[in-house]
Amino acid sequence: MKSANAAWFGLDGAGATWHRLLMRIWDDLYASRRALAAFAVIGIGWASFSAQMPVIKAQVGVGDGFWGTLILMGSTGALMAMWLAPLVYRLLGTWALMAGISFMILGFLVTGLAQDPMVVGFGLFLAAAGSGVGDVLANAEVSEAESETGRSLMNLNHGLFSLTYAMAAICVGFAREAGFGPFAVFAGMGVVVAVLMIWMRLPDRRNIEDEAVEAAGMPRALVWVGGIVVLAAFLGEAASEGWSALHLERTLGGGPAEGALGPALLGTGMALGRLGAHLFGAGWPPIRVMIIAACLAGVGLALAGAAPSLPVAYVGFLLGGLGVSVVGPLALGLVGQAVSARHRLAAISQAAALGYAAFFLGPVVMGYVAELFGLRASFYVIGAVMLVVAAVLVPAWARMLAGREAPAR
Repeated sequence: MKSANAAWFGLDGAGATWHRLLMRIWDDLYASRRALAAFAVIGIGWASFSAQMPVIKAQVGVGDGFWGTLILMGSTGALMAMWLAPLVYRLLGTWALMAGISFMILGFLVTGLAQDPMVVGFGLFLAAAGSGVGDVLANAEVSEAESETGRSLMNLNHGLFSLTYAMAAICVGFAREAGFGPFAVFAGMGVVVAVLMIWMRLPDRRNIEDEAVEAAGMPRALVWVGGIVVLAAFLGEAASEGWSALHLERTLGGGPAEGALGPALLGTGMALGRLGAHLFGAGWPPIRVMIIAACLAGVGLALAGAAPSLPVAYVGFLLGGLGVSVVGPLALGLVGQAVSARHRLAAISQAAALGYAAFFLGPVVMGYVAELFGLRASFYVIGAVMLVVAAVLVPAWARMLAGREAPAR
């Protein structure tokens, strides 16, 4: 029998199915609209940096090891900000997300102007701190929307982050080919981000986010192991985001646009994986999906490292993106489901901070392994980490989740 909406539009069979699917997507987008705007601008910001990493690195004239240390400075800002995100929300309330994104824009503008390595480190610290606050608050907002709607929304939101990341990376590649420098690219990014900030004002939920209440009764071991799962997934993402362009240009001799295709294909793979999981994989067991995805990521990243040519490396980065795409969002979603509403922001903050330690460890691992053994070996190491995640870490966390009773709401 036709639904009322389908009948109104004269749809039946396949047409009605597509109509229901589109309406469901629209409802999901609307339910998480504030978080979606934040994820989009964070994707634009970091794609603008990653696709310009070779030219910014050359601009300040440092080696792989020191460059990894500079990115480490930025990652420190992200980690600090993520732990402090609940405090930022208590202080700024509805404006907290917009404030975080504003700091991100400022940091990237400083990075684009920098001619000194330490100025790059300071700019990345500001950018990562701002996006760290924004990321935690956006993830918490998605978790609240999941609780209110009863629908899984993490993959949708992270998928659109990946889609905007891929599109921004391609645009930056063309901008570099056209002769635009880092500051001009970041300034253009800032204009787009400023427009999207209109949708980032949060609801004021501070009356239920009391710090003393948050500290009591939260299953910290479960949250922290979940954070380590997120860390491992984001380590694979960080490796490709930050170093794929450098690998393609330096190891395989690609030009600026060809190098930018590395992070673009990573983002494309992640977008396809996350959006596909949201649309078609809602009924699949999340733990099983995470294990399969981690295996795919390990194989893809190892292939990218071993690639003898640009096309093979592109396939590896695409497979790596598909693999890492769903592990982190599914883990964050499971953390949000495993705790009560009063613990949700604190739990998401801690799991995200642990997870985003990948952007703290990743530059160190990639930079110093590349310094000692070459960029190819760096991708082998990250690929091996993802395979260990599939074989050991995710099954261990699944046993912890199985022993956890449903939280009181």
